[in-house]
Amino acid sequence: MQEIRIIPCLDVKEGRVVKGVKFINLRDARDPVEAAQAYCREGADELVFLDIFATVENRGTRLEWVKKVAKVVTIPFAVGGGIRNTEDMKALFDLGVNKISINTAAVRDPELIRQASKQFGKNTLVVAVDGRKNRVGTGLPRLEVVVKSGNESTGLDIVEWAKKVEQLGAGEILLTSKDADGTKKGYDLEMTKAVAEAVNIPVIASGGAGKLKHFYEGIAIGKASAVLAASVFHFAEISIREVKEYLKAKGLTVKM
Repeated sequence: MQEIRIIPCLDVKEGRVVKGVKFINLRDARDPVEAAQAYCREGADELVFLDIFATVENRGTRLEWVKKVAKVVTIPFAVGGGIRNTEDMKALFDLGVNKISINTAAVRDPELIRQASKQFGKNTLVVAVDGRKNRVGTGLPRLEVVVKSGNESTGLDIVEWAKKVEQLGAGEILLTSKDADGTKKGYDLEMTKAVAEAVNIPVIASGGAGKLKHFYEGIAIGKASAVLAASVFHFAEISIREVKEYLKAKGLTVKM
């Protein structure tokens, strides 16, 4: 069995790591460089940094903190937020970033996925997909893709979008449930499983981890290849080692 990856997610705003609930009510967590160093020591398998206001503010990723992080990390890390074209991607790769994550830009121009995959390689490209559940009768898909930090409806069915993303050349999907984000009530297992079973590329479960069992459920029930969390790691409620020991005791393969 492939090793399950444990990935801390660091949302960055104005050079600081922040965390909210359902993409709002942000509070300060820590310095991104300090956090990166700590997570490398604690055994994280990868890191994901998201400049969460870049797209909302219609700007590119701020590169100052990326440069500082690249100098200290000892594990692969991805950066997303405000990446609009392959030139933006190249600038980040030149700084030492291992993977690029695109979200809104991919929805706006799906061909960007194909271009990036061809130019930089499939394994460097993560397509982030933010989703929400809609009530019956709204005329929208039950599982819908949302963009611009969850503020904008797209009308896209999440499973169909995931299939298209894979076909265009994405290396993996970072799937976040807006409804579950920051709630600590567990991943959206219905959404995660629906996407993971529809594609052959890895799916990273994101949004809602609050207890050790949630990480296991994301893999065992949600069929995710990796589990991502923020609050519980940032505020030292659960350690990465605790997650790995718990998953190992459940019979899953993790890198200790």
